[in-house]
Amino acid sequence: MVKKERKKRRRRKRILIVILILAVIAAIGALLVVKVFTVQDVKVEGNKIYSEEKIENWVLNDEYSWNSLYVFFKYKLKDMEQIPFVDSMEVSLKSPHVLHIEVYEKGMLGYVYIPSLGKNAYLDKDGFVVELSSEIIPDTTKIAGLTVKEATLYEKLPLERDSILKTLLNVSQLLKKYELNPDLIYVTERSEVLLCYGNIQVNVGGNVHLNEKIVRLHQILPEVEGMVGTLHLEDWSDSNTDIIFAKDELITIPNDVQTVPSMEISGEVDGL
Repeated sequence: MVKKERKKRRRRKRILIVILILAVIAAIGALLVVKVFTVQDVKVEGNKIYSEEKIENWVLNDEYSWNSLYVFFKYKLKDMEQIPFVDSMEVSLKSPHVLHIEVYEKGMLGYVYIPSLGKNAYLDKDGFVVELSSEIIPDTTKIAGLTVKEATLYEKLPLERDSILKTLLNVSQLLKKYELNPDLIYVTERSEVLLCYGNIQVNVGGNVHLNEKIVRLHQILPEVEGMVGTLHLEDWSDSNTDIIFAKDELITIPNDVQTVPSMEISGEVDGL
């Protein structure tokens, strides 16, 4: 009986020692988490629309955000709330004191002003409305000359002729590919697509030979820089390779095309 009691006491002693060791390890771990993993610097990359400060404020948005480990696991375990013009963000740890935020903004090809809504409809590469906002994102191309009575978020922009939208989307993607973003894309009464670069207009016509036309635009545009006139590409084809620059010839564009003034994007964008 005495031996059994001694064994029980030794077993309880060992269990107590293990518990104490685990408690000490847990305390040291907690101390390290509190004292070491503190946010001292935030690196933001991939952002063009919003400032680094705005992105940082969105991510570090509660009372525990001073702890870098907490922030890291917070966004590993839950989805970030939807942010206008941002597709997603990834949060990682560069060091215990440095957070890295990679911003993936929505790929918008341009925007169309909807008079009945008093807002701009921002389009993705498939023609779907990704944002509705009364503000204008800098360096985003305005598409004008269309008659659009309404637009619904996350639905395709409603046009009477889908072929026009298809042409606009193809043109926009090619312009981005060759870094030829115009000041304005205008659809004429003849449903021709007109690109405006200051005092130079480029008529690319319809959805035919677009890639070849934009390649030639990329080659010719530097040569006509500073001039006034229209570059005619609408009739270009494999059998008709003549390209005419009509000096001092400009298609009249209505004065009300630029309806909404450009504003700096804030965090309070309507439509969401």
